[in-house]
Amino acid sequence: MGALWAGDALGWAAPAQARDEGDREPSVTVSSGTNFAAAVSPDGRWLALDLFTVVWLVPVGGGRARRLTEDAQDASRPSWSPDGQRLVFQSFRDGYYQLWLVNTDGTGLRQLTDDPADHQEPAFSPDGRHIAFASDAENMNAIWVMDLGAGTSRRVTTAKAREITPTWSPDGRRIAFTVGDTAIDVVELAGGARSTAVTAPTGTTLCGPAWTPDGTRLAYTRFTGRTADLVVGERTLTSGEDVFGFPPTWLSGTELVYTADGLIRRRTLDGSVREIAFTATLPLAARDYRRQVRDLTSPAPRPVRGIASPVLSPDGHSVAFRALNALWVMPVGGRPTARVSDGFFNTDPDFHLDGTSLVYGSDRSGTANLWRLNLADGSSTQLTDVPRGAMTPRWSPDGGRIAYQDADGAIWVLAVSDGSVRQVLPALFQPGRPAWSPDGRTLAVAAVRPASLRNKSGTNQILTVDLETGATTYAEPAAHRSVATRGDDGPLWTPDGRSLVFVMESTAWALPVDGAGRATGPARQLTREVTDAVSVGDRGRTLMYLSNGLLRTVPLAGGTPRTVPVPLTYRVHEGTDRLVLRAGALWDGVSRQLRRDVDVVIEGTKVAGVVPAGSAVGGRIVDASGLTVMPGLIDLHTHWFMRGRGWGDRQGRLWLSYGVTTARSVADPVYQMVETRESSEAGVRVMPRFLGTGEALDGNRVLYNAMRPVQSAAQLDLELSRAEALAYDLLKCYIRLPVALTEPVVARAHRMGVPVTSHYAYPAAHTGLDAMEHVGGGNRLGYTHTVSRLGRTSDGVVDLFARSGMPITPTLIYAAVLYAEDRSLLEDPRTKALFPLWEYELVEQLARNAVGPAADTLRFLLAGAVDLLKRVHAAGGLVVAGTDAPLDTPALAMHLNLRALAQGGLSTYDVLRTATANSARVLGLADRLGTVEPGRFADLAVVAGDPLADVKAAAAVRMVVTGGRLHSVDDLLRPFRQAAATTVRRNRIAAPLRGAQADFSHDWHRPGWVETSCSCAPPR
Repeated sequence: MGALWAGDALGWAAPAQARDEGDREPSVTVSSGTNFAAAVSPDGRWLALDLFTVVWLVPVGGGRARRLTEDAQDASRPSWSPDGQRLVFQSFRDGYYQLWLVNTDGTGLRQLTDDPADHQEPAFSPDGRHIAFASDAENMNAIWVMDLGAGTSRRVTTAKAREITPTWSPDGRRIAFTVGDTAIDVVELAGGARSTAVTAPTGTTLCGPAWTPDGTRLAYTRFTGRTADLVVGERTLTSGEDVFGFPPTWLSGTELVYTADGLIRRRTLDGSVREIAFTATLPLAARDYRRQVRDLTSPAPRPVRGIASPVLSPDGHSVAFRALNALWVMPVGGRPTARVSDGFFNTDPDFHLDGTSLVYGSDRSGTANLWRLNLADGSSTQLTDVPRGAMTPRWSPDGGRIAYQDADGAIWVLAVSDGSVRQVLPALFQPGRPAWSPDGRTLAVAAVRPASLRNKSGTNQILTVDLETGATTYAEPAAHRSVATRGDDGPLWTPDGRSLVFVMESTAWALPVDGAGRATGPARQLTREVTDAVSVGDRGRTLMYLSNGLLRTVPLAGGTPRTVPVPLTYRVHEGTDRLVLRAGALWDGVSRQLRRDVDVVIEGTKVAGVVPAGSAVGGRIVDASGLTVMPGLIDLHTHWFMRGRGWGDRQGRLWLSYGVTTARSVADPVYQMVETRESSEAGVRVMPRFLGTGEALDGNRVLYNAMRPVQSAAQLDLELSRAEALAYDLLKCYIRLPVALTEPVVARAHRMGVPVTSHYAYPAAHTGLDAMEHVGGGNRLGYTHTVSRLGRTSDGVVDLFARSGMPITPTLIYAAVLYAEDRSLLEDPRTKALFPLWEYELVEQLARNAVGPAADTLRFLLAGAVDLLKRVHAAGGLVVAGTDAPLDTPALAMHLNLRALAQGGLSTYDVLRTATANSARVLGLADRLGTVEPGRFADLAVVAGDPLADVKAAAAVRMVVTGGRLHSVDDLLRPFRQAAATTVRRNRIAAPLRGAQADFSHDWHRPGWVETSCSCAPPR
């Protein structure tokens, strides 16, 4: 990594770093939790809890919890055997939810299932011979029953909807279960007869059914907007409690045990209630590694590693790629030449068959569209002007058509001769780049296909469409395996039509296929080293790819890989000459009051001094006498390229125009991230300072295009070598990476000096992860242990954050409800100028939702999230700023987050610190960012008003400085105001291919949040 790293900043100091007396392992003792279940033993003496994904035993009278399972087991939903000697539970130990047994003394741990499906919510039968469970085997959510003696399982329901959470009748003859969260059905095991026992009224959902001891009624939790009530039969037992939605269990025919409000409660049917007090001690990690941060100042030349979307020419003589905010063409073995470099976002080149031109995407006309570059004279001609944009183009083999995708993920084909466009596939969820069969009759694209309706995560499969009939086919690249990413990792046809080439588990493979793309045999491995962004050229003889920042080739027939040198370097931009901001006021990020009438002196990239107004001598003086200078804002949770091609050059300008001068990506296509980071450092793109990581490390099933499915420890070594070679600024473990694979990520990252983050509070705080994203983001359970379904958080969770020192990044998606009282951000000229049309439509919908029927619930959930953050802050924990853009709205969401925190009771000073000094601390840059002091980077926002008096003033940006370079808001908007005035001929839209505008019968392709089951929070 060489000069790319500098310093040994520790970042934030976690309280858990200090060892307890006697050098004991640090720990936290909690007496409450969120979204945990409690099950009473058959003899009524013990409770089994699944607190923080650990199974514990607690005396039914209360007391200290005894741990039964370890972190790596990742255990939940325990159920007692009738003899009280064993527990069955679900465990994510191996990357799928499997069923396990353990004796109540902790011995006899035994795995019951072992296959590539999730088996969940096990329940012992009354005779102890069978276990009912929910499973997504056979790609459906159904109820199964296991015969423990025979070791066999059978499906007992038809899976007509999402069928989960089975519970046995006391006589063992019937099983009740929830259906799509809106009904509870009962199946008779003897004959299979099925009936509906409970139907949810409109606007409510049902969770956690359990039979009464006499088998005549069902108890369950009913969620309605802002309430969660425990119901037995027709009677509602609770009021005003936050019931967690797991099956209650019975101490007697008139008394049951359930969890609510972070506690365990005993309640009788006549209304008396008392708590079962408990404590559980959670060990924590002592993070004592040396934090490294990226060298942001060295003037030495740096090799370009951000080689994005490289493509080999058909004759194998040239390669085209994006780097340093330009499109380059390089003779193999020669030097690259920038062919398109106009400051706009130009990307995804592809060679015409004859090698004389490139097609590429560009937003120079105002939105993302296709352009053709004549390689002979360097001229570019616009090919499309379509309503939803055009991106990721591929020439057809005959050069007469171009396949591309639009902003919604629909696949289209452009006829070059007449300019007509035709939709050939419906909107897909973040598909890969399309590829042509050699005969031009079929397109292939990487597309996610989830395992079942319960969760949208699945495998990245090869989707083909016949361009004559519209017939579509999904195929896995190998059994239960994924194309590595849905980006530049294939599939690609070889010119002879006999193989599809793609990346799987970070190496290249070739799958033998017939003319329609159907597999005719197993895939053959082509590379053994880290492989990304495959391209086939040289008449099908050569595979080109990226390996840890190097461009490499290997013969497709087999041979030794070789490096293709890319002699391209850049230098970190040096800022500007001496600049003086003559400001009416300054908030320096430290003081609780403004300092009036100052000159902020900037030299190069840094603040050189802060002196009384008028006393600075020399340099360019900028009149900001009616304005306030403050530190630029820092967004620690973005995904720059999740919809980045559609945003293009607008995105960086938008962030800056709203005062955000640093953004960090926590999951992005790796080479897109590196190219963006290098472009930012080199000063060749108008955008904030940018740090980031590549794809998040996920498990065997994935959802987003910025996740890498990891199958094994051997593959993980490849993934981590990429992270080290490309100098990731952090690593992210996503929701299905098991604990056993998370631990080596933490160990390797900390040796690199790089932090690791995830969506989990525990066991992350013990495994050594450094932070948690979201107050309640996606979770492999389908619900989080941080906030309840009603958005509330227990004191135990707050104690965990405060004691562990893990920062929490809010991403308050419900803050959009604030549009109901103030639409100024939506109506702002910056928003209207810099949002692509389709993105602006999404913001308008958010504003409509803010006054819609769900608005009260959204406000309630927002208040719960803010309450968590206030309590963590009050307890000494670290709250930072992050928005999840573009899943939430870039730039605007930052200010809505800040306003929500202020409305929730945090002081404006503390609110602003979350997005300045606190976030700089997490980046390991507390001595360089987040405050306005001599020696700090000149990353500044110049705003109208006093942000300490009214946090809304932080959005009233008039000028922004990033790395010493001054931009007015007008300057930032000007290119797209001018582009919007440019008119070109719109393309004729031809009749779509049959089925191309259908919903595909696959609702997972619809953008938005995953369908959720009991106690779920939106996955992000």
